[in-house]
Amino acid sequence: MAIITLTTDFGLKDHFVGALKGSIYKELADVKIVDISHGISPFNIQECAYILENSYKSFPEGTVHIIGVDSEPTQENQHIAVLLDGHYFICANNGVIGLLTSEINPEKVFEINIPNPLIRSFPVMDVFIQVACHIARGGTLEVIGRPFEGLKDLTGFHPTVTDNGNKIIGSVIYIDNYGNVVTNITKNFFEAYRKGRAFEINARTTKFTQIHNKYSDIINFNLEKLKRKGPGDKLALFNSSDYIELAIFKSDKNTVGAASTLLGLDYRDTITINFL
Repeated sequence: MAIITLTTDFGLKDHFVGALKGSIYKELADVKIVDISHGISPFNIQECAYILENSYKSFPEGTVHIIGVDSEPTQENQHIAVLLDGHYFICANNGVIGLLTSEINPEKVFEINIPNPLIRSFPVMDVFIQVACHIARGGTLEVIGRPFEGLKDLTGFHPTVTDNGNKIIGSVIYIDNYGNVVTNITKNFFEAYRKGRAFEINARTTKFTQIHNKYSDIINFNLEKLKRKGPGDKLALFNSSDYIELAIFKSDKNTVGAASTLLGLDYRDTITINFL
């Protein structure tokens, strides 16, 4: 059974998501539709790329992924279909694929050019679904368009190294449901420049000198309970996607606050790492 996933910034209040699913089933009744997320912050390409990067590999090869973020076509925001890592992605050329391809080259990139497209304000419905269903039926990219070489690359979303390799400057790319702050600094990038040195992570006025591998590593079970770190204490860790994440252990952003609020961090805020 073919699988089509949906990743959008549409939210769930309006009719858009339901209409998309109904249109897909009308075209292809036996397809499986999976919601990855409809809670992407409006037009937030980096957030969209982070969620896709960490979810698409869990699906079997051949899965078709519809990306409904900043999808209105313009001369600089063409509609494209991409074969990447054995998966198909249908989206606008807004930089999201460029972020996904930082380490993997796409096998095919085609600009979508279907005959007599509807010209409305809902291109995910009018264009992306037609292409997704075509691919899900076993159709090829060559039928829906022409080869494309102008993938947009968003600059400023990757960490940089300064001070002769002694400092990494990164930024916040995602804040999760728990209020944990995800940076754009990966474990591999960090270790490549660390070279065994001590370090200091600076996030506004907060400093971290240790990075854990899981949240509960903050607890030293050899100490008496009253002397241990625990809920409410801050920590840095490599998260399940191997990005450096800043968190407050077992905190609730809706009551006592979380890393994003307690550390005063928001999307695109700067994080620095100094090697000592």
